[in-house]
Amino acid sequence: METVDNCVLVLNTGSSSIKYELIDTESGGRLAVGLIERIGDGRGALTHTVAGAEPYELRRAFPDHESGLRAALDAFAQAGPDLGRIPLRAVGHRVVHGADRFTEPVLVDDDVIAAIEELAKFAPLHNPANLDGIRVARAAFPGVPQVAVFDTAFHRTLPPHAYTYAVPRAWTEELGVRRYGFHGTSCAYVSRLAAELLDRPLEETNMIVLHLGNGASATAISGGRSVDTSMGLTPLEGLVMGTRSGDVDPSLPSFLYGTAGLGVAESHEALMRAGGMLALAGASDMREVWAKADAGDEDARLALDVYCHRIRKYVGAYYAVLGRLDAVVFTAGVGEHDARTRARSMSGLERLGIAVDPARNQGGEGARIISPPGSDVAVTVVPTDEEWEIASLALRLLGG
Repeated sequence: METVDNCVLVLNTGSSSIKYELIDTESGGRLAVGLIERIGDGRGALTHTVAGAEPYELRRAFPDHESGLRAALDAFAQAGPDLGRIPLRAVGHRVVHGADRFTEPVLVDDDVIAAIEELAKFAPLHNPANLDGIRVARAAFPGVPQVAVFDTAFHRTLPPHAYTYAVPRAWTEELGVRRYGFHGTSCAYVSRLAAELLDRPLEETNMIVLHLGNGASATAISGGRSVDTSMGLTPLEGLVMGTRSGDVDPSLPSFLYGTAGLGVAESHEALMRAGGMLALAGASDMREVWAKADAGDEDARLALDVYCHRIRKYVGAYYAVLGRLDAVVFTAGVGEHDARTRARSMSGLERLGIAVDPARNQGGEGARIISPPGSDVAVTVVPTDEEWEIASLALRLLGG
């Protein structure tokens, strides 16, 4: 294989999945792309794809992220390319929560690992998984720079009135209680591409980015800067998600303790892992939820109504925050591939100049406009590429 000087391996460990890419940042080419799904639910699947070759697939349970990551490294050994023969410039890691401690990418050392571990209190589903990736990669590639890129960093521009909770001052000053926001790496990438799609300068464009995957968020972006976002102190607040409840009454844990004897840790675990679409429809994957709804399952139909209602409500609220709206941007797994969810969640917003064209919404690939021609607000689909964003930021940190 031709030597690549700026090759970055990116590990994106999500709450229930791992995405990885080996990227030649000189050409923009992907030497290998992999996805491990359904971590922890007994139905794991790994797909590893190398350009010009049949995908290497593996079906087995991955009980945790470490086992999935080791399977990914084994896939490179089985199907190529041989990581031992590629001079990696860096390994880039998505880390969900950096709080106000990490507002830029950093080189990973023992102190950074300790800090990420401490910040796991804010993102218990994610930071530990991110650390698994870092630890496995450090052991597998000694001497290769490891770069952490933080999802919260993009939201460092939130104004105080957007990130401040109305809680006792000691909580905010001593405990760091505030809105941090997440999916920032995705928001940074798709906001630039959305502005290009609209042929507008990013600095003059107002948009709402709807990152809809197993985790889901809405972000109001003005001139490339995050000014409000639905996730808060942790990735639990906001939209309904695959297994996360999103917004609930803050007194719910105390209510559950008083009426059902459910401890705070138990209720938090349930809201994080047993809430959302899983609680409403019995399935966290939107494809399964739609299949149930199509088969007449009333719980699934209600779940879709709740899911889309919450999105619609946030779009209206963030329109008011921005004052002027140029685009709504759908991205991530559900946002990019689920035409029915896009249409339903925008339904009823026509008076705000927001509408989805049925024909445009059903077809097409890549970044595209799905609103009717001449609409006041462009409704768009922009595929995210967090891996490319992480690789680019890692090289920038290293001077590449």
